[in-house]
Formats: sequence, structure tokens, C-alpha cells
Amino acid sequence: DDIPKKKQKKIASSEIQLPFVEKYRPKRLEDLVAHDDIISILTKFIDNDSLPHLLFYGPPGTGKTSTIVAAAKRMYGGSAAYSSMALELNASDARGIDTVRNQIKEFAGTRQLFNKGIKLIILDEADAMTNDAQFALRRIIEKYTKNARFCLICNYVSKIIPALQSRCTRFRFSPLSRDQIRDRLCDVARQEDCNISEGGIEAILSLSGGDMRRVLNLLQSTAMSFETIDETSVYLTSGAPLPSDIDTITNSLFNDDFVKAYENLITMCSTKGYAMADILTDLTTIVTTMKLPSGVLADLLDGMSNIEYRLAYGTDEKIQGASLVGVFIKARHLIQVA
Repeated sequence: DDIPKKKQKKIASSEIQLPFVEKYRPKRLEDLVAHDDIISILTKFIDNDSLPHLLFYGPPGTGKTSTIVAAAKRMYGGSAAYSSMALELNASDARGIDTVRNQIKEFAGTRQLFNKGIKLIILDEADAMTNDAQFALRRIIEKYTKNARFCLICNYVSKIIPALQSRCTRFRFSPLSRDQIRDRLCDVARQEDCNISEGGIEAILSLSGGDMRRVLNLLQSTAMSFETIDETSVYLTSGAPLPSDIDTITNSLFNDDFVKAYENLITMCSTKGYAMADILTDLTTIVTTMKLPSGVLADLLDGMSNIEYRLAYGTDEKIQGASLVGVFIKARHLIQVA
């Protein structure tokens, strides 16, 4: 009540401007929607004061950073102690050997005057660190184990040197299931008064790939662009091809002659602004569920994967579109022969 109206307005507007990803980031371990086994192990480590060095790995948006930040706040008893006892570094920005030798070494080597307990150093996106920095970090982890713990977070564990992996307890964060995402998505949509249909929910779940960050970003961007969040509005916002358009392309590739199938594909890409790589991804999903002879399916997928590889290197989409039609024409011929 004592806060002036101007200040109240300022606080309210700053909360509104926050991205959903940050606004609804779990603040406690209990708020996390997945990975109950990992959370229970971490809770035991914290309650028994026996936290080891940690290595979290898995796809983006699966809760790796949220989990360690929530665990650290539980360990230190709140945000105030967390800010002085934990060092959070994004290894993509500061990933050189100088950062390891100076910033990390200085933080790990000093003791806090009023806060007891071990310090925590969180290295996000550690797979972007250079090998020299990782080797330097190996020595620092050993040297400062008495008063500091390290948590490395990465998407690709193969990019972390074996010497660092062996010093950490590893936890794999798998993509979230549709049920786990659905509950949180509906909860956020309700809190934000979003007018979302069942089709909109299913579309967001289909496009998410188990990535909660992508779910919330897609929800927010669609809510800002359209009054009603339905299947069409979600696909238009994301830029992903509409399922009905993919069905049209698939039907054309399996039934029309080369010229007509090519025209349909290129017209669809140019008028709707679809990327050939996105069409390939959706076609792969459809093709693998169809009952095709094994040899035909293998040949079709091999041809599509070659096109996808060439597209990744920036080749012309129209030429690759013609190649895609050719792959399907060849598959149709093989089916007739079989």
C-alpha cells in the first residue's frame, strides 16, 4: 500500500514485458514438471551436504539451467545468498582460457565472510568451451574441491573432454513428454488469459519437439499476433508448413507427373514462404509411417537425406526441389516394378 502509484505501474509494466520463458521459469525444485528422478537425487545430495561436481546434458529447453538454479537456491536458502555464493557463466560468451584462469579461479579461491558452505560455479553451454579452457578447468576443479563445486551444462556431452566427464556426476535430461508440456502450457495460457483452442494446443505440442522454451516462445508470439490461438495461427507464426499443405505436396509427389509435381512444390514454397528443409522434415515423418516396400523406403530416405545434406550447405532450393521430385518419381517406378 505504501508503494506510490507510479512505481506500482512501473513494476506491473516490467512484469508484462518479461518473456514467458523468464516469467514462468521454475523458482523451486518442486515447480519443475519433469525429471523427478534427477530432482530426488539432487535433493538428497543437498540435504546431506554431499553435492558432487555435476554435468547436465541433453537437448535445449529440457530444464537443465532451471534445475541447477532452483537447486542452488534451495542449498543457499534464498536469492540473496545465491547471488554471492554462486557464479553463473555462459561459456558461449566467456569460453577462453583467460576466463578459466582469472574469473573462475578468483571466485573459487576466495571465501565469503558472512556465508558458510561451498560455492557453486555454473558453466552453461560448456560444450562451446575451447579444449585448452577445458584442460585448464580440470586442474582448477581438483584444486578447489574443498570450497567449490562445479556444474557443467551442455547439449552435446561428446564435446566435453573425458577428463572433465570423469570428475562429474552425469545426468541426462531427455525431451519433455507431451503430457508434461500440456499441463504447463495450459497453466500459462490460463494465467495470461490466452484464447487457445484444442487445435492450437496440439499444434504447439507437435512443433515443440519436447522443448519447453520453444513452447512458451511460440505461445507468446502467437498470442501477440492473433486474437485466437488455433492450429493455423500457430503454424503461421512459427513459419512451419501447415499439415494440410504437406498432405497436398505428398499427394502430388506420389501421383502427378514430374513437371506438375515440381510446379506444385515450388509454388507452395514461394507463395507460403516455406523452407525446403522444413518440408523435407515433415515428408520424412509421413513417409516413414506409410506401408512401402523396404527397398523403396530405404531408397527414398537415402535420396531425401542427401538433399537435406546439400541444403545445409546453402545450395539452390529450386534445384534441390527438382531433385526431391526426382527421388519420388524413382520410388514410384520401383513400386511399379515390385
